[in-house]
Amino acid sequence: MTTIKLHNSKSRKKEVFEPIDAQNVRMYVCGPTVYDRAHIGNARPVVVFDVLNRLLRHVYGDAHVTYVRNFTDVDDKINARAAESGRPISEITAETTQWYLDDMGALGAMEPDHMPRATAYIPQMVEMIEKLIADGFAYAKDGHVLFRVRAYKDYGALSGRSVDDMIAGARVEIAPYKEDPMDFVLWKPSDASQPGWDSPWGHGRPGWHIECSAMSYELLGESFDIHGGGNDLMFPHHENEVAQSCCAHPEGEFARYWLHNEMLQVEGKKMSKSLGNFFTVHDLLAQGIPGEVIRFVFLSTHYGKPMDWTAKKAGEAEATLRKWRTLTEGVEPSSNVAASVVAAVADDLNTAGAIAELHKLAGAGDAAGLLAGAQMLGLLTNELGDWAKGVDLSAYEALLAQARSKAMETKDFSDVDRIKAALGAAGVEVRMSKAGVELLPAAGFDAGKLEGLL
Repeated sequence: MTTIKLHNSKSRKKEVFEPIDAQNVRMYVCGPTVYDRAHIGNARPVVVFDVLNRLLRHVYGDAHVTYVRNFTDVDDKINARAAESGRPISEITAETTQWYLDDMGALGAMEPDHMPRATAYIPQMVEMIEKLIADGFAYAKDGHVLFRVRAYKDYGALSGRSVDDMIAGARVEIAPYKEDPMDFVLWKPSDASQPGWDSPWGHGRPGWHIECSAMSYELLGESFDIHGGGNDLMFPHHENEVAQSCCAHPEGEFARYWLHNEMLQVEGKKMSKSLGNFFTVHDLLAQGIPGEVIRFVFLSTHYGKPMDWTAKKAGEAEATLRKWRTLTEGVEPSSNVAASVVAAVADDLNTAGAIAELHKLAGAGDAAGLLAGAQMLGLLTNELGDWAKGVDLSAYEALLAQARSKAMETKDFSDVDRIKAALGAAGVEVRMSKAGVELLPAAGFDAGKLEGLL
Protein backbone atom coordinates (compact mmCIF):
# COMPACT_ATOMS: atom_id res chain seq x y z
CA MET A 1 0.00 0.00 0.00
CA THR A 2 1.12 3.57 -0.74
CA THR A 3 2.78 5.29 2.21
CA ILE A 4 1.29 8.72 2.82
CA LYS A 5 3.31 11.36 4.65
CA LEU A 6 1.70 14.56 5.95
CA HIS A 7 3.10 17.59 7.76
CA ASN A 8 1.28 17.52 11.09
CA SER A 9 0.83 21.01 12.51
CA LYS A 10 0.37 19.37 15.90
CA SER A 11 3.91 17.90 15.97
CA ARG A 12 5.40 20.43 13.52
CA LYS A 13 6.97 17.67 11.44
CA LYS A 14 6.21 15.39 8.54
CA GLU A 15 4.77 12.06 9.73
CA VAL A 16 3.72 8.79 8.16
CA PHE A 17 -0.06 8.78 8.05
CA GLU A 18 -1.53 5.84 9.94
CA PRO A 19 -5.33 5.96 10.15
CA ILE A 20 -7.13 4.99 13.32
CA ASP A 21 -9.16 2.54 11.25
CA ALA A 22 -8.12 1.86 7.65
CA GLN A 23 -11.70 0.77 6.94
CA ASN A 24 -13.04 4.15 8.06
CA VAL A 25 -10.60 7.00 7.33
CA ARG A 26 -12.13 10.27 8.56
CA MET A 27 -11.38 13.91 7.70
CA TYR A 28 -12.98 17.16 8.85
CA VAL A 29 -12.30 20.51 7.15
CA CYS A 30 -13.62 23.88 8.29
CA GLY A 31 -15.96 25.30 5.69
CA PRO A 32 -17.27 28.79 4.92
CA THR A 33 -19.42 31.27 6.76
CA VAL A 34 -22.16 31.77 4.19
CA TYR A 35 -22.94 35.46 3.80
CA ASP A 36 -21.22 36.36 0.49
CA ARG A 37 -19.31 34.99 -2.49
CA ALA A 38 -16.15 32.99 -1.76
CA HIS A 39 -12.96 34.85 -2.68
CA ILE A 40 -10.07 32.98 -4.26
CA GLY A 41 -8.30 32.71 -0.90
CA ASN A 42 -11.34 30.83 0.44
CA ALA A 43 -11.01 28.41 -2.46
CA ARG A 44 -7.44 27.36 -1.75
CA PRO A 45 -8.21 25.00 1.17
CA VAL A 46 -11.11 23.55 -0.83
CA VAL A 47 -8.74 22.51 -3.63
CA VAL A 48 -5.99 21.39 -1.23
CA PHE A 49 -8.24 19.10 0.78
CA ASP A 50 -10.05 17.91 -2.33
CA VAL A 51 -6.70 16.52 -3.50
CA LEU A 52 -6.16 14.89 -0.10
CA ASN A 53 -9.65 13.41 -0.28
CA ARG A 54 -8.85 12.01 -3.75
CA LEU A 55 -5.55 10.58 -2.48
CA LEU A 56 -7.19 8.88 0.50
CA ARG A 57 -9.83 7.36 -1.76
CA HIS A 58 -7.15 6.19 -4.20
CA VAL A 59 -5.25 4.45 -1.40
CA TYR A 60 -8.05 3.19 0.88
CA GLY A 61 -11.04 3.02 -1.48
CA ASP A 62 -14.13 5.22 -1.84
CA ALA A 63 -16.16 3.16 0.63
CA HIS A 64 -13.58 3.62 3.39
CA VAL A 65 -13.22 7.42 3.47
CA THR A 66 -15.55 9.92 5.11
CA TYR A 67 -14.98 13.59 4.34
CA VAL A 68 -16.90 16.27 6.27
CA ARG A 69 -16.88 20.02 5.53
CA ASN A 70 -19.30 22.28 7.38
CA PHE A 71 -21.28 25.43 6.65
CA THR A 72 -21.44 28.10 9.33
CA ASP A 73 -24.93 29.54 8.82
CA VAL A 74 -25.31 31.34 12.15
CA ASP A 75 -22.86 34.22 12.61
CA ASP A 76 -22.78 37.94 13.32
CA LYS A 77 -21.59 38.65 9.76
CA ILE A 78 -24.71 36.93 8.44
CA ASN A 79 -26.85 38.92 10.88
CA ALA A 80 -25.25 42.15 9.69
CA ARG A 81 -25.82 41.26 6.02
CA ALA A 82 -29.49 40.55 6.76
CA ALA A 83 -29.85 43.88 8.57
CA GLU A 84 -28.19 45.77 5.68
CA SER A 85 -30.22 44.10 2.95
CA GLY A 86 -33.54 43.60 4.72
CA ARG A 87 -33.55 40.00 3.52
CA PRO A 88 -34.29 37.00 5.75
CA ILE A 89 -31.24 35.20 7.12
CA SER A 90 -32.48 31.86 5.78
CA GLU A 91 -32.72 33.30 2.27
CA ILE A 92 -29.20 34.75 2.42
CA THR A 93 -27.60 31.55 3.73
CA ALA A 94 -29.46 29.33 1.24
CA GLU A 95 -28.38 31.52 -1.67
CA THR A 96 -24.74 31.90 -0.63
CA THR A 97 -24.44 28.20 0.21
CA GLN A 98 -25.49 27.34 -3.35
CA TRP A 99 -23.12 29.96 -4.74
CA TYR A 100 -20.30 28.32 -2.83
CA LEU A 101 -21.16 24.82 -4.06
CA ASP A 102 -21.45 26.04 -7.67
CA ASP A 103 -18.16 27.95 -7.56
CA MET A 104 -16.22 25.13 -5.89
CA GLY A 105 -17.74 22.65 -8.32
CA ALA A 106 -16.44 24.83 -11.16
CA LEU A 107 -12.94 24.28 -9.70
CA GLY A 108 -13.41 20.52 -9.88
CA ALA A 109 -13.89 19.98 -6.14
CA MET A 110 -15.80 16.85 -5.25
CA GLU A 111 -18.60 17.42 -2.75
CA PRO A 112 -17.76 15.98 0.69
CA ASP A 113 -19.70 13.04 2.07
CA HIS A 114 -21.31 15.30 4.66
CA MET A 115 -21.85 19.07 4.57
CA PRO A 116 -23.51 19.84 7.91
CA ARG A 117 -25.08 23.22 8.59
CA ALA A 118 -24.47 24.61 12.06
CA THR A 119 -28.15 25.45 12.60
CA ALA A 120 -29.05 21.77 12.21
CA TYR A 121 -26.84 20.82 15.18
CA ILE A 122 -27.91 23.28 17.90
CA PRO A 123 -29.19 20.51 20.27
CA GLN A 124 -25.83 18.73 20.02
CA MET A 125 -24.01 21.98 20.81
CA VAL A 126 -26.23 22.59 23.85
CA GLU A 127 -25.57 19.04 25.06
CA MET A 128 -21.80 19.48 24.72
CA ILE A 129 -21.90 22.82 26.55
CA GLU A 130 -23.94 21.30 29.37
CA LYS A 131 -21.30 18.57 29.81
CA LEU A 132 -18.48 21.12 29.87
CA ILE A 133 -20.28 23.06 32.61
CA ALA A 134 -20.98 19.90 34.60
CA ASP A 135 -17.31 18.89 34.47
CA GLY A 136 -16.07 22.33 35.51
CA PHE A 137 -14.62 23.38 32.15
CA ALA A 138 -17.23 26.07 31.48
CA TYR A 139 -19.46 28.45 33.42
CA ALA A 140 -22.63 30.47 32.79
CA LYS A 141 -23.02 34.16 33.58
CA ASP A 142 -25.40 36.87 32.34
CA GLY A 143 -26.85 34.65 29.61
CA HIS A 144 -23.38 33.75 28.35
CA VAL A 145 -21.49 30.50 28.69
CA LEU A 146 -17.68 30.71 28.70
CA PHE A 147 -14.98 28.06 28.41
CA ARG A 148 -12.37 28.16 31.18
CA VAL A 149 -9.16 28.22 29.17
CA ARG A 150 -6.88 27.68 32.18
CA ALA A 151 -8.82 24.54 33.12
CA TYR A 152 -7.36 22.81 30.06
CA LYS A 153 -3.65 22.34 30.74
CA ASP A 154 -2.68 21.76 27.11
CA TYR A 155 -4.24 24.96 25.79
CA GLY A 156 -1.91 26.54 23.24
CA ALA A 157 -0.12 23.32 22.27
CA LEU A 158 -1.46 23.31 18.69
CA SER A 159 -0.48 26.91 17.92
CA GLY A 160 2.63 26.86 20.10
CA ARG A 161 1.53 29.68 22.40
CA SER A 162 1.25 30.01 26.17
CA VAL A 163 -1.81 31.57 27.74
CA ASP A 164 0.22 34.21 29.55
CA ASP A 165 2.07 35.20 26.37
CA MET A 166 -1.24 35.45 24.52
CA ILE A 167 -2.62 37.85 27.12
CA ALA A 168 0.58 39.91 27.22
CA GLY A 169 0.84 40.19 23.45
CA ALA A 170 -2.75 40.90 22.49
CA ARG A 171 -5.62 43.15 23.29
CA VAL A 172 -8.14 40.74 24.76
CA GLU A 173 -11.66 41.85 25.54
CA ILE A 174 -12.27 41.78 29.29
CA ALA A 175 -16.05 41.49 29.46
CA PRO A 176 -17.77 41.70 32.85
CA TYR A 177 -19.07 38.15 32.52
CA LYS A 178 -15.55 36.66 32.03
CA GLU A 179 -13.57 35.07 34.86
CA ASP A 180 -10.39 35.33 32.79
CA PRO A 181 -9.57 37.49 29.73
CA MET A 182 -8.74 34.39 27.64
CA ASP A 183 -12.02 32.56 28.28
CA PHE A 184 -14.03 32.22 25.07
CA VAL A 185 -17.75 32.16 24.34
CA LEU A 186 -19.66 28.92 23.92
CA TRP A 187 -23.13 30.49 24.05
CA LYS A 188 -24.38 34.08 23.93
CA PRO A 189 -27.78 35.76 24.31
CA SER A 190 -29.84 36.87 21.31
CA ASP A 191 -32.19 39.84 21.11
CA ALA A 192 -35.38 39.97 19.06
CA SER A 193 -33.49 40.92 15.87
CA GLN A 194 -31.02 38.03 16.08
CA PRO A 195 -31.47 34.30 15.44
CA GLY A 196 -31.78 32.34 18.65
CA TRP A 197 -32.76 29.08 20.28
CA ASP A 198 -34.03 28.24 23.73
CA SER A 199 -31.40 26.84 26.08
CA PRO A 200 -30.79 26.33 29.83
CA TRP A 201 -29.06 29.76 29.79
CA GLY A 202 -31.83 31.62 28.01
CA HIS A 203 -32.69 32.46 24.41
CA GLY A 204 -29.43 32.66 22.48
CA ARG A 205 -27.08 31.26 19.88
CA PRO A 206 -23.81 29.33 19.85
CA GLY A 207 -20.32 30.78 19.68
CA TRP A 208 -18.33 29.97 16.54
CA HIS A 209 -15.90 27.39 17.93
CA ILE A 210 -18.43 25.00 19.49
CA GLU A 211 -20.05 24.40 16.09
CA CYS A 212 -17.20 22.37 14.61
CA SER A 213 -16.62 20.40 17.82
CA ALA A 214 -20.26 19.32 17.97
CA MET A 215 -20.57 18.50 14.28
CA SER A 216 -17.30 16.59 14.04
CA TYR A 217 -18.22 14.54 17.13
CA GLU A 218 -21.64 13.65 15.75
CA LEU A 219 -20.36 12.68 12.30
CA LEU A 220 -16.87 11.31 12.99
CA GLY A 221 -16.71 10.43 16.70
CA GLU A 222 -14.52 11.49 19.61
CA SER A 223 -11.36 10.58 17.63
CA PHE A 224 -10.78 10.97 13.91
CA ASP A 225 -7.82 11.13 11.57
CA ILE A 226 -7.41 14.53 9.92
CA HIS A 227 -8.57 18.06 10.66
CA GLY A 228 -7.78 20.71 8.06
CA GLY A 229 -8.17 24.37 7.21
CA GLY A 230 -6.31 27.56 6.46
CA ASN A 231 -3.48 28.51 8.79
CA ASP A 232 -5.43 31.62 9.79
CA LEU A 233 -7.74 29.24 11.68
CA MET A 234 -5.05 27.62 13.82
CA PHE A 235 -5.58 30.24 16.49
CA PRO A 236 -8.03 30.77 17.99
CA HIS A 237 -10.53 28.57 16.16
CA HIS A 238 -8.68 25.26 16.01
CA GLU A 239 -7.01 25.81 19.37
CA ASN A 240 -10.43 26.31 20.94
CA GLU A 241 -11.86 23.30 19.14
CA VAL A 242 -9.14 21.10 20.63
CA ALA A 243 -9.73 22.43 24.14
CA GLN A 244 -13.49 22.05 24.26
CA SER A 245 -13.54 18.73 22.39
CA CYS A 246 -10.86 17.07 24.52
CA CYS A 247 -12.55 18.31 27.71
CA ALA A 248 -16.03 17.21 26.62
CA HIS A 249 -14.76 13.82 25.43
CA PRO A 250 -11.55 13.00 27.30
CA GLU A 251 -11.83 9.39 26.15
CA GLY A 252 -10.85 10.53 22.65
CA GLU A 253 -7.97 12.45 21.10
CA PHE A 254 -10.08 14.60 18.75
CA ALA A 255 -7.97 14.97 15.56
CA ARG A 256 -4.74 12.98 15.18
CA TYR A 257 -3.27 14.93 12.23
CA TRP A 258 -3.68 18.65 11.61
CA LEU A 259 -3.05 20.20 8.19
CA HIS A 260 -3.01 23.92 7.49
CA ASN A 261 -2.61 25.58 4.11
CA GLU A 262 -0.80 28.89 3.70
CA MET A 263 -2.48 32.05 2.47
CA LEU A 264 -2.89 33.46 -1.03
CA GLN A 265 -1.57 36.66 -2.58
CA VAL A 266 -2.40 38.42 -5.85
CA GLU A 267 0.47 39.64 -8.05
CA GLY A 268 2.82 39.55 -5.06
CA LYS A 269 0.60 41.54 -2.70
CA LYS A 270 -1.85 40.67 0.03
CA MET A 271 -5.33 40.50 -1.42
CA SER A 272 -7.51 43.41 -0.27
CA LYS A 273 -10.34 45.52 -1.61
CA SER A 274 -8.36 48.71 -0.92
CA LEU A 275 -5.63 47.57 -3.33
CA GLY A 276 -8.15 46.64 -5.99
CA ASN A 277 -6.82 43.08 -6.18
CA PHE A 278 -9.70 41.34 -4.39
CA PHE A 279 -11.34 38.65 -6.54
CA THR A 280 -14.04 36.12 -5.87
CA VAL A 281 -14.02 32.79 -7.69
CA HIS A 282 -17.15 33.97 -9.46
CA ASP A 283 -15.30 37.11 -10.66
CA LEU A 284 -12.56 35.03 -12.29
CA LEU A 285 -15.04 32.65 -13.90
CA ALA A 286 -17.04 35.61 -15.23
CA GLN A 287 -13.83 37.00 -16.74
CA GLY A 288 -13.58 33.83 -18.80
CA ILE A 289 -10.87 32.14 -16.75
CA PRO A 290 -11.82 28.44 -16.69
CA GLY A 291 -12.19 26.73 -13.31
CA GLU A 292 -9.70 24.10 -14.42
CA VAL A 293 -7.11 26.83 -15.00
CA ILE A 294 -7.70 28.25 -11.51
CA ARG A 295 -7.28 24.78 -10.05
CA PHE A 296 -4.04 24.19 -11.98
CA VAL A 297 -2.56 27.47 -10.70
CA PHE A 298 -3.46 26.51 -7.12
CA LEU A 299 -1.86 23.09 -7.47
CA SER A 300 1.33 24.53 -8.94
CA THR A 301 2.39 25.70 -5.45
CA HIS A 302 2.75 23.45 -2.39
CA TYR A 303 -0.09 23.99 0.06
CA GLY A 304 2.36 24.79 2.86
CA LYS A 305 3.81 27.78 0.97
CA PRO A 306 2.20 31.15 0.24
CA MET A 307 0.59 31.08 -3.20
CA ASP A 308 0.78 34.02 -5.59
CA TRP A 309 -2.06 34.32 -8.12
CA THR A 310 -0.84 36.10 -11.25
CA ALA A 311 -2.24 36.64 -14.72
CA LYS A 312 0.98 35.16 -16.14
CA LYS A 313 0.50 31.91 -14.19
CA ALA A 314 -3.11 31.69 -15.34
CA GLY A 315 -2.02 32.13 -18.97
CA GLU A 316 0.67 29.48 -18.67
CA ALA A 317 -1.77 27.08 -16.99
CA GLU A 318 -4.30 27.58 -19.78
CA ALA A 319 -1.68 26.89 -22.45
CA THR A 320 -0.53 23.71 -20.70
CA LEU A 321 -4.05 22.41 -20.21
CA ARG A 322 -4.94 23.05 -23.86
CA LYS A 323 -1.90 21.04 -24.96
CA TRP A 324 -2.72 18.23 -22.56
CA ARG A 325 -6.36 18.13 -23.61
CA THR A 326 -5.32 17.98 -27.27
CA LEU A 327 -2.88 15.15 -26.51
CA THR A 328 -5.46 13.13 -24.55
CA GLU A 329 -8.47 13.73 -26.79
CA GLY A 330 -10.25 10.43 -27.44
CA VAL A 331 -7.89 8.54 -25.13
CA GLU A 332 -8.94 6.31 -22.25
CA PRO A 333 -6.97 6.85 -19.03
CA SER A 334 -4.52 4.19 -17.96
CA SER A 335 -5.96 1.73 -15.47
CA ASN A 336 -3.16 2.61 -13.04
CA VAL A 337 -1.91 6.04 -12.08
CA ALA A 338 1.84 6.38 -12.65
CA ALA A 339 3.77 5.54 -9.48
CA SER A 340 5.75 8.77 -9.77
CA VAL A 341 2.57 10.86 -9.67
CA VAL A 342 1.12 8.95 -6.71
CA ALA A 343 4.43 9.20 -4.85
CA ALA A 344 4.53 12.97 -5.29
CA VAL A 345 0.98 13.48 -4.04
CA ALA A 346 1.54 11.03 -1.17
CA ASP A 347 4.59 13.05 -0.08
CA ASP A 348 2.70 15.72 1.86
CA LEU A 349 0.52 16.63 -1.12
CA ASN A 350 3.40 17.72 -3.33
CA THR A 351 1.07 18.74 -6.15
CA ALA A 352 3.77 20.86 -7.81
CA GLY A 353 5.94 17.75 -7.99
CA ALA A 354 3.02 15.74 -9.36
CA ILE A 355 2.50 18.31 -12.12
CA ALA A 356 6.19 18.04 -13.00
CA GLU A 357 5.67 14.29 -13.41
CA LEU A 358 2.66 14.95 -15.63
CA HIS A 359 4.84 17.15 -17.87
CA LYS A 360 7.24 14.19 -18.21
CA LEU A 361 4.40 11.87 -19.23
CA ALA A 362 3.18 14.43 -21.77
CA GLY A 363 6.69 14.86 -23.14
CA ALA A 364 7.01 11.11 -23.58
CA GLY A 365 3.69 10.99 -25.43
CA ASP A 366 2.07 8.81 -22.77
CA ALA A 367 -1.43 10.21 -23.21
CA ALA A 368 -3.15 7.46 -21.21
CA GLY A 369 -0.72 7.85 -18.31
CA LEU A 370 -1.02 11.63 -18.43
CA LEU A 371 -4.82 11.42 -18.31
CA ALA A 372 -4.88 9.01 -15.37
CA GLY A 373 -2.41 11.07 -13.36
CA ALA A 374 -4.10 14.38 -14.15
CA GLN A 375 -7.51 13.03 -13.18
CA MET A 376 -6.15 11.94 -9.81
CA LEU A 377 -5.41 15.65 -9.26
CA GLY A 378 -8.87 16.61 -10.50
CA LEU A 379 -7.57 17.86 -13.86
CA LEU A 380 -8.52 16.84 -17.43
CA THR A 381 -11.87 15.52 -16.20
CA ASN A 382 -14.86 15.49 -18.53
CA GLU A 383 -16.74 17.76 -16.14
CA LEU A 384 -14.16 20.55 -16.47
CA GLY A 385 -13.48 20.23 -20.18
CA ASP A 386 -16.19 22.32 -21.85
CA TRP A 387 -14.00 25.43 -21.98
CA ALA A 388 -11.47 23.69 -24.25
CA LYS A 389 -13.95 22.13 -26.68
CA GLY A 390 -15.14 23.26 -30.06
CA VAL A 391 -11.96 24.91 -31.33
CA ASP A 392 -11.45 24.01 -34.99
CA LEU A 393 -8.42 25.71 -36.52
CA SER A 394 -8.09 23.44 -39.57
CA ALA A 395 -9.12 26.20 -41.99
CA TYR A 396 -6.40 28.47 -40.63
CA GLU A 397 -3.86 25.64 -40.83
CA ALA A 398 -4.73 25.24 -44.50
CA LEU A 399 -4.47 29.01 -45.05
CA LEU A 400 -1.01 29.17 -43.48
CA ALA A 401 0.17 26.03 -45.25
CA GLN A 402 -0.89 27.49 -48.60
CA ALA A 403 0.83 30.81 -47.84
CA ARG A 404 4.01 29.02 -46.83
CA SER A 405 4.00 26.88 -49.98
CA LYS A 406 3.67 30.01 -52.15
CA ALA A 407 6.40 31.78 -50.17
CA MET A 408 8.79 28.91 -50.73
CA GLU A 409 8.44 29.58 -54.46
CA THR A 410 8.48 33.38 -54.44
CA LYS A 411 10.83 33.84 -51.46
CA ASP A 412 8.40 36.48 -50.19
CA PHE A 413 7.36 35.50 -46.66
CA SER A 414 5.45 38.69 -45.82
CA ASP A 415 2.05 36.99 -46.09
CA VAL A 416 3.22 34.12 -43.89
CA ASP A 417 4.43 36.59 -41.30
CA ARG A 418 1.14 38.49 -41.45
CA ILE A 419 -0.93 35.35 -40.85
CA LYS A 420 1.35 34.16 -38.05
CA ALA A 421 1.14 37.55 -36.36
CA ALA A 422 -2.66 37.53 -36.54
CA LEU A 423 -2.80 34.00 -35.14
CA GLY A 424 -0.43 34.92 -32.32
CA ALA A 425 -2.51 37.98 -31.44
CA ALA A 426 -5.55 35.70 -31.13
CA GLY A 427 -3.72 33.42 -28.72
CA VAL A 428 -2.85 30.63 -31.17
CA GLU A 429 0.45 28.77 -30.92
CA VAL A 430 1.92 28.19 -34.39
CA ARG A 431 4.02 25.09 -35.03
CA MET A 432 5.63 24.74 -38.44
CA SER A 433 7.81 21.84 -39.52
CA LYS A 434 8.61 19.76 -42.55
CA ALA A 435 5.62 17.62 -41.65
CA GLY A 436 3.24 20.57 -42.00
CA VAL A 437 1.47 23.25 -39.99
CA GLU A 438 -0.10 22.71 -36.58
CA LEU A 439 -2.10 25.35 -34.69
CA LEU A 440 -2.99 25.06 -31.00
CA PRO A 441 -5.14 27.38 -28.90
CA ALA A 442 -2.87 28.81 -26.20
CA ALA A 443 -3.11 31.25 -23.32
CA GLY A 444 -5.75 33.91 -23.81
CA PHE A 445 -7.17 32.32 -26.98
CA ASP A 446 -9.84 34.57 -28.49
CA ALA A 447 -11.59 33.24 -31.60
CA GLY A 448 -13.14 36.65 -32.22
CA LYS A 449 -9.72 38.06 -33.15
CA LEU A 450 -9.51 35.62 -36.09
CA GLU A 451 -12.48 37.17 -37.88
CA GLY A 452 -11.52 38.45 -41.33
CA LEU A 453 -8.35 36.38 -41.56
CA LEU A 454 -9.82 33.78 -43.91
